[in-house]
Amino acid sequence: MRLSIGGKIFGVVLFLVALIVAVAITTVRLSNKVVDQLEDVGAHYLPPISALADAQRGNLEQENLVRQLVEAALLHDGDDVEIRLRNDIEETKRGVLENLAIARHWLAEHMADDVEFGDRYGLSRVDTRLELLQEDTGQISEARALIYSLLNRPESDEFRRAVGEWRQRRVAFDRRLDQARQEMQRLTHGSIAETRRHQVAVSEATLAVAALASLFGLMVAWMAARTLARPVRLLLEATRQVESGKLDLVIPRTSGDEIGDLTDAFNRMVRELEVKARIRDTFGKYIDPRIVEGLIHRPDLAAPGGERRVMTVFFSDLVGFTNLSEGVTPTALVNIINRYLTVMSEPIRSNGGVIDKYIGDAIMAYWGAPFVATDEQATRACLAAIEQMTRVHSFNHELPELMGIKRNVPDIGMRIGIASGDLVVGNIGSDVTTSYTVMGDTVNFASRLEGANKGYGTRMLASEATARMAEGTIEFREIDLILVVGKTEPERIFEILGHKGEIAPAVAALRERFAEGLDAYRRGSWDLAESAFKGALELASNDGPSAVFLERLTRLRQEPPPGDWNGVWALKEK
Repeated sequence: MRLSIGGKIFGVVLFLVALIVAVAITTVRLSNKVVDQLEDVGAHYLPPISALADAQRGNLEQENLVRQLVEAALLHDGDDVEIRLRNDIEETKRGVLENLAIARHWLAEHMADDVEFGDRYGLSRVDTRLELLQEDTGQISEARALIYSLLNRPESDEFRRAVGEWRQRRVAFDRRLDQARQEMQRLTHGSIAETRRHQVAVSEATLAVAALASLFGLMVAWMAARTLARPVRLLLEATRQVESGKLDLVIPRTSGDEIGDLTDAFNRMVRELEVKARIRDTFGKYIDPRIVEGLIHRPDLAAPGGERRVMTVFFSDLVGFTNLSEGVTPTALVNIINRYLTVMSEPIRSNGGVIDKYIGDAIMAYWGAPFVATDEQATRACLAAIEQMTRVHSFNHELPELMGIKRNVPDIGMRIGIASGDLVVGNIGSDVTTSYTVMGDTVNFASRLEGANKGYGTRMLASEATARMAEGTIEFREIDLILVVGKTEPERIFEILGHKGEIAPAVAALRERFAEGLDAYRRGSWDLAESAFKGALELASNDGPSAVFLERLTRLRQEPPPGDWNGVWALKEK
């Protein structure tokens, strides 16, 4: 009967399982013995030590109370003080006796157990010491009773002798009690050392069994190598060919066992690699490598046509480029632009965005599935915009070195527009060059918002959909209700102010004052709107939107809007 590879492996595994079970049982038994010993130490050795320590503390406390009693008698503090101290002394004495009895109880319980662990003779010796100590407490009590009887004559020699005799007996008692405690500690340390020896024995036994199992494993490997060497060598050689780039390889199936199944799986893998290689060749032209990886893992995206999704589109543009380019050589200008795009691209990539293209000094990017979760796309786009604005300042510090001048260095800035909405995502291009990009009104609107910053004197504008999706993380200010060229429905636009809860109080006050003016403006209350916008400029004299609306109010007073006016402002520029 020919045994399949699965049967052979099953037999080997069955044997190994039996071996593992045997090792586990042996290890558990030995470990349980160690655990039992540790539990015995904790249950029968440590409680007596603790009780003896409490007895010592009680004995010392008794010394302190007797000294207070003697001082009270000498000072004639009164019967109430003496009675209280005598009661405390008697209660302390009872505590000492109770702790001695507790210690003897644990020792007796351990010696009564039928276990081969611990020094029974040593424990019996400690028990005898404790029994004698219990008898000594009676002598101490007699000496203490004599002190009680002489409390009315504290200045007498007889009283002093009684106190001295009691103290000698207490000190001797304390010394013998300390010896018993130290003997108990020594026995405990011996028990722990014995437990450690057992633990070492368990470790050595485990290592021996592991060595035996390793030896058996080597034997099995040798047998498997003889049985499986030839077909495995064929697979290995084929793997090397695939590694070198040969993807049209097919290995014929030569057996009906698991090696044959492995051959089929290898052939399927090669076909899959061939498909992914074609995808890499097709999409290797994209800027962001995550697009390529995403398409490899989702081959359906490579199909012709598009897919409609909710995406967030981002446009940024360099302000002051004309001044920057004047008096700079073409080579220096290219270096400056390359450095600018490098610095400004990093916030986009670090926040999960995909850079679609560079348009001169402008950047177009987008966020959305499958690269970023839908509920995070708007937030990440706004975070990238805020970080870009932060980096503009550091880039301005680099300009003198990049331009090779120290004076009259232009100060550059940025304008950013962000919009969220339905887009078509897909493969766009010719047979020669393709681009995986986004199309739709949202793209156009984001571009218009970037340009609208110039008219409003702002730096970062976002659509209403973007503000709604990111309102939990980003602070916004509503700027206007506009109608852009090519659209029939007005859109609310918002200025990005910063991270949630981190804007300055002055900025928050400006936002509130501007909102009052915007509300009055839409209701046609020109005087109230003018007062609010002027108040906003008092808070921030360079606030562009407030200045823009004050200028509008002048025009609206000269040319009043129709009766059905709803506050929508039509942007003429594209």
